Amino acid sequence: MNNDKHAKFIPEESSPVIERFINYVMLDGKKSIARKIINDTFKIIGKKTANDPEKIFKTAIEKVKPRLEVKAKRIGGAVYQIPREVKPGRQIALAFRWIIGAARGKKGANMCQKLANELIDASNEQGIAIKKKEDTHRMAEANKAFAHFARY
Repeated sequence: MNNDKHAKFIPEESSPVIERFINYVMLDGKKSIARKIINDTFKIIGKKTANDPEKIFKTAIEKVKPRLEVKAKRIGGAVYQIPREVKPGRQIALAFRWIIGAARGKKGANMCQKLANELIDASNEQGIAIKKKEDTHRMAEANKAFAHFARY
């Protein structure tokens, strides 16, 4: 794989966060394809913005991570949406899922292009993934009257 004519942007051993993101992008166990998608995505980000793609990636993840979410809980025959804080591991998982879902949901360009656009949008606090985070926070805020049920 080292004699590939394409210049590698991500080394075989990249940061754990990027490796985890590659695993989220991967479909049907095809990790080499997922790695190539991320490589091409980072190249596109490097061309579109004059910044370091890894920095843009980390900024996007930080801005998409939710602080609060709602969890449905059945109490006395009624189902309440109870707001709760999101644990750090789940924050990253949700951010990855929302960014990749937003990229896959777009029509037209190839996955590298769509993912690059979504990451750039997220780092600028725009895009579908940021909207998803805001909707989640808005829902948690609207249901904070039920926060006292969280201890049950």
